[in-house]
Amino acid sequence: MKTVIVGGVAGGMSAATRLRRLDEAAEIIVFERGPYVSYANCGLPYYVGGVIRDRSSLLLQTPQSLASRFRLDVRTSHEVRAIDAAARTVTVLDLASGDTFVEGYDELILAVGATAREAAAGSDIPTHTLRTVEDVDAIGSLVDAAADNPCALVVGGGFIGLEAVDNLVRRGIHITLIQRGPHILSPLDPEMVVPIEAHLRSHGVDVRTSVTVDTVQARTVLLDDGITLRPDFIVDASGVTPSVDLTRSAGLTLGTTGGIAVDARNRTSDEHIYAVGDGVEKVDALSGGRALVTMAGLANRHGRSVADVIAGRDERNTPALGTAIVKVFDRVAAIVGWSERQLVSAGRAHRMIHTHPSSHATYYPGAQSMSMKLLVDPDTDAILGAQIVGGEGVDKRIDVIAVAMAGGISASGLARLELAYAPQFGSAKDPINQLGYVADNLRTGTTRAIQWHELEAALDDGATLIDVRTAAEYAAGSIPGAINIPVDALRDRVGELPDGPLVVHCQVGQRGHTAARILAQHGRDVANLDGGYRTWAAGCVTQRPVALAYS
Repeated sequence: MKTVIVGGVAGGMSAATRLRRLDEAAEIIVFERGPYVSYANCGLPYYVGGVIRDRSSLLLQTPQSLASRFRLDVRTSHEVRAIDAAARTVTVLDLASGDTFVEGYDELILAVGATAREAAAGSDIPTHTLRTVEDVDAIGSLVDAAADNPCALVVGGGFIGLEAVDNLVRRGIHITLIQRGPHILSPLDPEMVVPIEAHLRSHGVDVRTSVTVDTVQARTVLLDDGITLRPDFIVDASGVTPSVDLTRSAGLTLGTTGGIAVDARNRTSDEHIYAVGDGVEKVDALSGGRALVTMAGLANRHGRSVADVIAGRDERNTPALGTAIVKVFDRVAAIVGWSERQLVSAGRAHRMIHTHPSSHATYYPGAQSMSMKLLVDPDTDAILGAQIVGGEGVDKRIDVIAVAMAGGISASGLARLELAYAPQFGSAKDPINQLGYVADNLRTGTTRAIQWHELEAALDDGATLIDVRTAAEYAAGSIPGAINIPVDALRDRVGELPDGPLVVHCQVGQRGHTAARILAQHGRDVANLDGGYRTWAAGCVTQRPVALAYS
């Protein structure tokens, strides 16, 4: 059996090494267009920033080491130019010699990934993506050669763009970050991104949203908001599109997303051609529909699974949740599942929960605040998604929620998870458990909640807003029109409250819940402002409220 693999990073190399472990007799050839294989592309930004100092540590394998350990025939600087599916051959260009040759195969794996969009085509300013070792070497040279007060433009405020910003600032580069959409980290909802944008600005980053590059000429960038910049170089992190030219020319089917269509075994429309990686459609775990999910973990996992299929095992892909995380300076943002924006766009009913717990017990030194958002199906109590922004502990909590979603644990079921506890690691009521408690209170009708972007309409309809924080908290900042009655005095002052519906709030929601329970048991129609003043304030900063959501 002869297997040819096109692409020697992530999915391609995972497929090659797994197939060798399963079949010692197989002939395995890997063609890689670039000069490197099996490198740690997720670590590239951190080499630019000097966090990773040893460049060689990013080069996990070489053709020689792969030949020695796995008996793989790995050929770098070889570009596959065409596929003849009927003859089961590929046409290959040796980029070093210029020679072209034809190679036959029994099974073919396409792991060609995705291609960066060109944000500044034709630029006379040095412009690079941050996807390959060559990119890193070029950007490193530009940083080293930069004059006094160096500056750079980063196009795109997604995960790669933020990692580029973080690491370039570490090298003393002044950064302007532009984002086409209304806020950075577009997979997250706007109120969750506010702390990250503020953190970037506190580090001197000029963050500009709803902005694109208009023209680049005479070493000057003109943005479409009229601002001109003269950066020393540009990092293009504006996103990627599936690399499908080879697939299209071979007559293979493309999906509705523009990615390569594959079945659960990663097989394309040709039974002897498979595809894995960023250019391939995935099955979305929530909708069952097709989606593009460009994650290294999925590429590696699917590379492994396609090797199992070729080796004769009954292996199928698991639908994708889209779990992702990024760190910017000392702030972390993570997401799993769908956002509120996606749910609203799809017209799918959902319930939202905002909490602001600490990473561990507050009496133990070093506790850091987190903002958590859970999206729940109001009919089934299923978890639809989650977003967390904070410092330490974000990674742990997003992974717990991802496992809960994969295992079918409900939102209320989070309250019953037994998680490791010691004061330096968590709380006796872990933030995950707290989400579950809130979810269960909403599910059972123990409390009712209203969202930050629903408050104005509720007040217009005649509700009265009661701020149950302390007088000092109220004086430091309050929602216009709120009446301040601290929760500890509420029982004695119920008679002061006007008739009609009430909305209560505290700083983060917990005291608001207590106040709502007090008032409900006094016969009042009351709802708690979900996430309290902190969530409301973050939402108002965006000035871009989402459409009215189900609650």
